[in-house]
Amino acid sequence: MITQDKDVVWLHGEIKTPPFSATARIEAGFLLRKLQTGEKLGMPQSRPMPTIGKRCHELRIIDSSVTWRIMYRIDTDAIVILEVFDKKTSKTPKRIIDICKDRLRDYDNETR
Repeated sequence: MITQDKDVVWLHGEIKTPPFSATARIEAGFLLRKLQTGEKLGMPQSRPMPTIGKRCHELRIIDSSVTWRIMYRIDTDAIVILEVFDKKTSKTPKRIIDICKDRLRDYDNETR
């Protein structure tokens, strides 16, 4: 059975050097490519984020001096990127969670 790769839909953020190091940018691209082909990622690369919504996750990209997070949702036809940010604490800031929820609501309303 041949499966079609999922598109990557960017609602916000980008992955470029700088601020990402070249190594971190390549790792992010590698992990996003795995998601596009339907591979399931787990810890330590990705963890579920049910506080944002169903099928939402957080990719962890460890860079030389910062840890990046890529918030995303897995849809049947796409990987939807909600936010890219550097995470400084162990807890995801409420502001980021709220922004992601708002972007998903707007995206879902536009695609209906």
